[in-house]
Amino acid sequence: MNGSPFSVDVLCLGIACYDLIFSVDRHFGPDEKIRASELTACGGGIASNAAMTVARLGSSVAFAGYLGQDMYGDSHVDELRAAGVNTELVVRGGRPTSLSAILVKPDGTRALVNYGTWPGRETTLPQDAGQASQELPGATEFQLERCRPRAVLVDGYHIDAANHLVESARSQNVPTVLDGDMLHAGTKTLMEKVEFLVVSEHFAQDYSQQSDPATALEQLSHFAPSTVITLGARGLCWRNRADSRFGAGAGSYPAFAVEVEDTTGAGDAFHGAFAAGLARGMAWEELLRFASAVGALCCTRKGARLGIPTGAEVAAFLDCQ
Repeated sequence: MNGSPFSVDVLCLGIACYDLIFSVDRHFGPDEKIRASELTACGGGIASNAAMTVARLGSSVAFAGYLGQDMYGDSHVDELRAAGVNTELVVRGGRPTSLSAILVKPDGTRALVNYGTWPGRETTLPQDAGQASQELPGATEFQLERCRPRAVLVDGYHIDAANHLVESARSQNVPTVLDGDMLHAGTKTLMEKVEFLVVSEHFAQDYSQQSDPATALEQLSHFAPSTVITLGARGLCWRNRADSRFGAGAGSYPAFAVEVEDTTGAGDAFHGAFAAGLARGMAWEELLRFASAVGALCCTRKGARLGIPTGAEVAAFLDCQ
């Protein structure tokens, strides 16, 4: 893990898993067996998908996270490196790589089951005597001080390391983004520490106990200078406080109309593009438009990784809008 300091546009810290994506006609009931028409296998995970997105968009990126010393971890590292993601801060160990099975219906909706991810905890599996010496790394083991990013993205996993990274970045006026996919101990801890709180509608509803996005946005905006709630096909809503680097304001942005094949990873792609746009110094409206286009294009192909568009594809898409 020792090495020289390096600079990137974006540093993504968080979860990495491996996805097995089954195409099915419908989601099945108890004691029912159905046959999948297609199987896709690729790397996944919130922060690692964001890192892949940044790389596809043509920006430099490093991923910090954990992968097991197993076939899924090997495949995932190979994917990251092939895409140009810096993996010097990836830690590998004896605990297995997190694994997800995803069922995708023809309309693009999905169901997901994961083994190995325990929200808000530093470990990926419950403690037991046989694995007591195989803890996942904390802030020190990731050696985050080696990386000099222009923007930082965290997803609420590896809490100690994420806290360390966010505090360091904010002290240097580096933009920090929380991908708030789910409400759990890690995202609760980080939501009041990051500069950009960018959360899913599900997160917003869980936190506020309100179905109205505007009400949830009002509550969440107390935690960070800039807050965004993504609403899927309904676009997004946002609010910037007076202390935001973009100035005070509030509004919404519509979703781009695309033919949906699979929504898996669309939120991760949006967040990766959002962080990349911050690193590039985009203006606020340009940033929302850019990230929304990336998230929309990700829905047009099966698989979170396979759906991530390139920078050229995004530019061509936006030119036609």
